[in-house]
Amino acid sequence: MGRIVVVGSANTDMIIKGERLPKPGETVLGGNYFTAAGGKGANQAVAAARLGSEVTFVTRLGRDWLGDQALANYRAEKINCDYLTRDDHTPSGVALIMVDAKGENLIGVAPGSNGTLLPQHIEAAAPLIQKADVLLVQLEIPLDTVAAAIQLAQRHNVRVILNPAPATDLAEAMLRGVILTPNETESARLTKIEEGSPDSLDRMLTHFIQAGVASVVMTLGKRGAMLATSADKIIVSGFEVQAVDTTAAGDAFNGGLATALARGDDLESAARYACAVAAISVTRLGAQPSLPTANEVVKFLESHR
Repeated sequence: MGRIVVVGSANTDMIIKGERLPKPGETVLGGNYFTAAGGKGANQAVAAARLGSEVTFVTRLGRDWLGDQALANYRAEKINCDYLTRDDHTPSGVALIMVDAKGENLIGVAPGSNGTLLPQHIEAAAPLIQKADVLLVQLEIPLDTVAAAIQLAQRHNVRVILNPAPATDLAEAMLRGVILTPNETESARLTKIEEGSPDSLDRMLTHFIQAGVASVVMTLGKRGAMLATSADKIIVSGFEVQAVDTTAAGDAFNGGLATALARGDDLESAARYACAVAAISVTRLGAQPSLPTANEVVKFLESHR
C-alpha cells in the first residue's frame, strides 16, 4: 500500500441529543450525552489507515486527557504519530454539539491546539512528506500551515490532495497543481459561481482548471462525483444505499481517494473507490466509527458491479 501523510485537525465531539434545542438564556434538562472522535484531519487519517495505507498524521493536541485519548486512538489504528506534537498551554480542539429530536443542531467549535499547528511543524515532518505518495490536507488549521505543507510536497513532486473544507476563500496560488476535492457548496464559494443553474457545475470545473488546479474531484453526495482535468471531464456514478448518518462522508471519500491514488490507481478508478468508501460510511452512525476497512470496500464493490 501507498504512503500517505495527512496534515490536519483533531477534535473531540461532545454531543447532547435531546428533545429540543434551548433558546438563548434557557436551560433544557434531559437528553443523552456522548463523545466521539472527530476533526477532518483525524477522520481522513483514520479512513486511509483502515483501508490499508501507511499513514502519518501531522497534527497538534493539547497536553490534556482529550489529547491523551486521541493519541491512543490513532496508535490503535496503526497511524504513525511521530510528527504529532503536544501544546502545553492550549487545550485540544473540541466541538460542543446539541441535537434535537428532528436532527436539527447547534454547534460551537473551539479549535484549541489545531490553531497552533504551524509551518515549523511541517518542516519538522519534511523527511516523511518528501517521501510520501500523497499528501492530504484540509482547512481546519491555519492557512499558512496548509500552504507550507503544499509547497513542501510540491517541491519534492509529491501529489497533493487539498480538501477545501470548511469552505473559505483561497488564493489561487494555493490551488495550483493540486488535486482539489470540493463539494458543490465549497465549489460555489471558491469560484463565486451560484449553485443550481443547468451549467453551474461545468462552469465551476472549468474555473478550477483555468486557475491551475491539476485536477478536480467534485463530490456530489449520493450522485457520485464529477472529475475534470485539462483534457477531460468525467462523471463517476455514486451508489444507492440507505443513509443513516452522513457526518463523515466527505472525509471517508478523501481517505479513499488518497488510498487509491497512493497505490497507483488512475483518477477515475480512485474516485469510484472513494465513492464506495463514502457510501459505506453513511450507512453507519458516527464519524470515525463509520469508516470501513479495505475488505469491506472490496465486498461492497463486488456486490455493486
